[in-house]
Amino acid sequence: MKKKKIHLEDLIIELLERHSDSWVDRDTLRRAFKLPPKKGDERFNKALKRLLKRDKVDQKDGQYRIAGAKQDRNTVEGVFSSTRRGTGYVMVEGRDQDIRIPAKHTGTALDRDRVRVAILPKSRSDRTEGKIVDVLSRGKKFFVGTFHKEGKSTFLIIPDEKSAQVEFFVHPDNTKGAQHNDKVTFRLVDWLHPRSLPEAEVLENLGKKGTNNASILSILAENEMQAAFPPAVEEFAQSVAVEIPEKEYKRRKDIRDWEIFTIDPHDAKDFDDALSIRVLDNGNYYLGVHIADVSYYVQQDRILDKEAVDRGTSVYLVDRTIPMLPECLSNGVCSLRPNEDKLSYSCFMEITPDGKLVNYSIDETVINSSKRFTYEEVQEIIDGKENKHQQSVRTLAKMTAMLTDMRFRQGSIDLDTPEPRFRLDENGRPLGVYVKERLAAHRLVEECMLMANKTVSEHITRMREQHKNVPGENNRGKSDGKEGKTRYPFLYRIHDRPDPEKLKNIGENVRPLGIEFHLKDGKVSAEQINSLIRQANKTTLKYAINELVLRSMAKAVYSPKNIGHYGLGFREYTHFTSPIRRYPDLIVHRLLKLYAGGLPGYSFQELITLGDHCSQKERDAVIAERDSIKLKQVEYMSAHIGDVFDGVISGVTEKGLFVLLNESYCEGMIAIRDLDDDFYVYEQARHQLRGRSRGRVFRLGDNIKVKVARTDVDQRQIDFLPEHTGKK
Repeated sequence: MKKKKIHLEDLIIELLERHSDSWVDRDTLRRAFKLPPKKGDERFNKALKRLLKRDKVDQKDGQYRIAGAKQDRNTVEGVFSSTRRGTGYVMVEGRDQDIRIPAKHTGTALDRDRVRVAILPKSRSDRTEGKIVDVLSRGKKFFVGTFHKEGKSTFLIIPDEKSAQVEFFVHPDNTKGAQHNDKVTFRLVDWLHPRSLPEAEVLENLGKKGTNNASILSILAENEMQAAFPPAVEEFAQSVAVEIPEKEYKRRKDIRDWEIFTIDPHDAKDFDDALSIRVLDNGNYYLGVHIADVSYYVQQDRILDKEAVDRGTSVYLVDRTIPMLPECLSNGVCSLRPNEDKLSYSCFMEITPDGKLVNYSIDETVINSSKRFTYEEVQEIIDGKENKHQQSVRTLAKMTAMLTDMRFRQGSIDLDTPEPRFRLDENGRPLGVYVKERLAAHRLVEECMLMANKTVSEHITRMREQHKNVPGENNRGKSDGKEGKTRYPFLYRIHDRPDPEKLKNIGENVRPLGIEFHLKDGKVSAEQINSLIRQANKTTLKYAINELVLRSMAKAVYSPKNIGHYGLGFREYTHFTSPIRRYPDLIVHRLLKLYAGGLPGYSFQELITLGDHCSQKERDAVIAERDSIKLKQVEYMSAHIGDVFDGVISGVTEKGLFVLLNESYCEGMIAIRDLDDDFYVYEQARHQLRGRSRGRVFRLGDNIKVKVARTDVDQRQIDFLPEHTGKK
């Protein structure tokens, strides 16, 4: 069958129909079709004249639109997300269900774009479907993909799957010297017609595909992060004064002669918290949590601050840290390195032997840390090793053990999710993988940080209680709808209650393991969740069930609207203790200083916007960190094709079995097609696969031996085969 010829007039009409809500200027319209300069201009002008003559288009001040176009009242705006199948979904605020966009109606939308959607007539399914009629704003600043050279002067970029779903072409002037099979970041130049390829410009060459550096930097780029700081930011950071002015020594509380030390991982360089402890004459503990005073060095709205806002958080990947602040600050000027005078912001707390806070103060200080401990060194002291700081360390251990016990009795949830660690060679290839051991020393530091964060939050509430009669506010930072009048607006770390449906699903999953977990009237207490975790910890699925519980929880976020922290069981909580690596902590430091001086801080609305932004950047960082772990797990397993490992069935679906390896915590899948000794049927109610002929059963929680069959580094997938089958 002969293919129908497409005329330029038809393409112009189609493009203008897609932008029927607005006028399109001539140059934008002309560029959409990538016509050759001279002959293309002639052809385009003739097509446009014919359309004007036939009254198909309207013209005004050099702009064009479909004749008689009117805004479609049946349109909505939302954010587009694409899928690997080509279809997409638009999330519209206020709608319970996303709008499905068939592949033929996605137009020139890319993932995260803000779009206008025309609602289509009801299809045979109940799902609302739409057609994208306009891209209002682009959602991504840049993308990541693999550069391809096709012929002498044709250049394409094949995006990574998580980055975009369409190939891009690159003009020869915009390749930035990229070579075939290089991983690159790139930006969209323009894309005005879905029948043409979008045009891209290469921004940065990440290295040859498959190398460690290119793979790690690609993970960052997938999540719209970059490792390098702009030169202007680095230059500004280098200009920050290292020497502490004499007036700061005089203005601050000088505690350089105190016994103060840091406790961090062995490879840490950004020391943003230090501790001090002593027992008072009345038997109470006097705990000092001393935090790097980043707000002294990073002033609001300066170039350094704007970069920190944009990043939102440091990112901890398998083989490197991507800091929120340039290293000369994060690892140098601000870092509480031993035997150096440092500016800090300290929270001093008097705590009774039964865990009650009876007094506190929050002061700007100067400290000089006398020792830099690793967690392992502190654990050795707790276990009995002699050290000149042993009395303080063991006092801290005694106090924090009491605080931990009290916290769990009062409703804190005791989740323990594993942290895989890797031994890497000089090229970043994994030689081994293991799960990080959780020590009492880790708990010690966590409890001190939790206590300081909680105390700072309660401090703001006490300040607010002194102004109860101000309209528009109550005692917990909530408002009566007049947020602008809230006294002392603050940024809290909040955590909502878990989703009852997800928790119900966990109960169904663990029942075959003999674990009882029931919800009454859709509600669950922290004690019930802790009971579930305690039961799970006695099974082979300890980590998998902890992960299920974690995923059922709402995500902790930053907000000026205080609803408390469900997971910790705290009515009051903020983030104060890590301003080197978290921007919200820097905001909290600024607010505390401003309020102490009787000055206004951020507005309530500014804190909503900043809280939403920082919460999103935190989610992006978590995804990047998990992706880097999965990448190294897949690389590790790629060197073990054909090897056999012990594991446990961590998930059962109609597509196959998920298996978690016991020693390395690598997870992969046995596809149901590879269970070739029988025809297996998925029994959802029992979370198992049963062989129809032989009756063999694969259940959630069963131990299993598996052989590594295949790995896909690009997709970060591991495929296993069960050892019992004859599959080769």
